[in-house]
Amino acid sequence: MKGVIEPIMLGKTRIYKSEMHKPYLIAEIGVNYYDIAEKENIELIEAAKMMIDGAKEAGCNAVKFQTYKAEQLASKYATAFWDRNIIKESNQIELYKKYDKLNMDDYIELIKYSCNKGIDFVTTVFSEDYVDIFDEFLSYYKVASADLTNYILIKRIAKTNKPVLLSTGASNMDEIVRAIRWIETEGNHAIIPLHCVLSYPTSSQDANLGYIKYLDSALPYPVGYSCHVVPIKGMPHVVWAWLFGAKIIEKHFTLDKNLPGNDHYHAFDVEDGKLFNKTIEQIIKMYGSDANRYVLASEEMARKNARRSLFAKRDLKRGDIITIDDVTAKRPANIGIDVEFAELIIGKKIKKDVKEGDLLKFNFFE
Repeated sequence: MKGVIEPIMLGKTRIYKSEMHKPYLIAEIGVNYYDIAEKENIELIEAAKMMIDGAKEAGCNAVKFQTYKAEQLASKYATAFWDRNIIKESNQIELYKKYDKLNMDDYIELIKYSCNKGIDFVTTVFSEDYVDIFDEFLSYYKVASADLTNYILIKRIAKTNKPVLLSTGASNMDEIVRAIRWIETEGNHAIIPLHCVLSYPTSSQDANLGYIKYLDSALPYPVGYSCHVVPIKGMPHVVWAWLFGAKIIEKHFTLDKNLPGNDHYHAFDVEDGKLFNKTIEQIIKMYGSDANRYVLASEEMARKNARRSLFAKRDLKRGDIITIDDVTAKRPANIGIDVEFAELIIGKKIKKDVKEGDLLKFNFFE
């Protein structure tokens, strides 16, 4: 692996492996706008725009959709891999046909709308045909976990020489490395692997957030996290993922967590996004530097008044040889001999009488 030449550009945002910065937050709209349209009794395109507005308000950097045709994505043999208590369909084509209604004109309208709102647009393309169709509109690509072994699609995306976000759910490290090398062999080194657990929803005990640290140390590329855990207020598990090294956070987004449908129940909403971003900003303010410890202006008063100087512990006579038992340390510092320099007077002869409790100075000693 050659490694990344920093930064990797996602839209206008610079992503660094070697620097701490706010995570690039992707609102995975997916197909949730279908349920919003039904709830609000509006057209799909208007529901999608409502969700783009919500993602912008939540403080997201990007909105992400999913583009496929059911018959290209799955065969008649593809059965359900989701929770049938929540999603009733037993066949993948049956489910995905419900969510492949937008045409290219619709997507172009959404791309323009996102641009006008100042938020990046991306869509997960599930076939190589869509790579060609969308290439002029996308600044980077996202490969879904289920396509980590899809040599045909990954090679086609790699040839665009645009950044590739690579979800790694339901995989092992050998498969991850192999997919990365498929991209690298096309001369593309703008790769961001995303830790992911391909389980809807992901239980907290299966989140395996520590693997983010492993990926970050094992790979020469920045890493991220695609999350399917049901959000707790403020999304602390996603905050921890960022602290463990995730520079990209992707999570399903909704305007109503109580809606039925594929991805509302494990999505974050506008208020979650606001609180998440506020928490990140607070942590960055508190973080400071991991490379240098220096005395802050706010510490100078304490440094002077809470540190100590040397005082006589007993009455001392002229000519006495000073031992460690003859001195004591009391606050403040910087008025006589700082206690850190005690060894400079131990063994020295005192030139004058000193009373117990008197401040000691260097000129008292021969």
